[in-house]
Amino acid sequence: MELFTNDSVIKEIQIPLSEYGKRIDLALGALLPSLSREQIKRLFNERKITVNGQYQKPSKSVKGGEHVKVEIPPPVKMDIEPENISIEYIYEDQDLIILNKPAGISVHPGAGIQRGTLVNALLYKTKDLSGIGGKIRPGIVHRLDKDTTGIMIIAKNDLSHTNLSEQFKNKTVKKKYRALILGSPKEESGMISMPLGRHKTDRKKISSQTNKPRQSTSKWKIIKRFRNVTYIEVEPLTGRTHQIRVHFSESGFPLVGDKVYGRKKYPDEILDNLAKLLNRQALHAFSLSFTHPRSSERVKFEAPLPADFAEALMILENYE
Repeated sequence: MELFTNDSVIKEIQIPLSEYGKRIDLALGALLPSLSREQIKRLFNERKITVNGQYQKPSKSVKGGEHVKVEIPPPVKMDIEPENISIEYIYEDQDLIILNKPAGISVHPGAGIQRGTLVNALLYKTKDLSGIGGKIRPGIVHRLDKDTTGIMIIAKNDLSHTNLSEQFKNKTVKKKYRALILGSPKEESGMISMPLGRHKTDRKKISSQTNKPRQSTSKWKIIKRFRNVTYIEVEPLTGRTHQIRVHFSESGFPLVGDKVYGRKKYPDEILDNLAKLLNRQALHAFSLSFTHPRSSERVKFEAPLPADFAEALMILENYE
């Protein structure tokens, strides 16, 4: 059950018997996937969670059947300041912006992050942005991971935002990525399909080992094989968090440089240096095609590879 009081959200749930023996914070993490483990920990510390009407420690074990009440306070309002951050615009008209996102920049502010984001840069460079995304996400209709580079659409008005959001929801936006993976698949192309969700115990990770599975599919093909590394193109047919990174990691071909889902050690010095050069996952959103919200024409845009990715390819060529 979900109630709204004074802008807070009250969630009331009963712990299933299947959760017997689990820590209460881990059980709630599985039952309330919209909350991160850190958020749940903070709510316990702020005495916003009661178990059978009593405040409990997050380490308390559950038996099943307990009535839990969770009060989620309204989000803290943040004043987002425009910042002069260099962002490459590929295309712009009265309805949208197509940009090439660099590595190392979060898309929008969040917990502990109020500066240095793509939104800060957009507010400096563009005065008219869609307000549907709210105060901290103006114009944002989709996201890329902080260390993933490449093409993004930004909505400049609410009509554009609504239209583009529907296209993403209906999976009519076609996205293609370029990636470097460790190893060499036997096939030249293929499909990866698996259920994904927050990991059962590590809430910072996405995994097929989840209590809340959602189906995900990625289509891929090989561009070029190198020694111990393969250059591929990937088309995600669904849009799950960290989808491409987890798909290839759990298939035995993790992305080069991926600090979360990748290898800690590499088979030789060249690849170890390559991972250090990138210092991030070798993943780039290369192209995007969609229906323009005003003209209804099908359009396609591409973002050139960033310098570090291009240099990595040159090293691999010389390595051959």
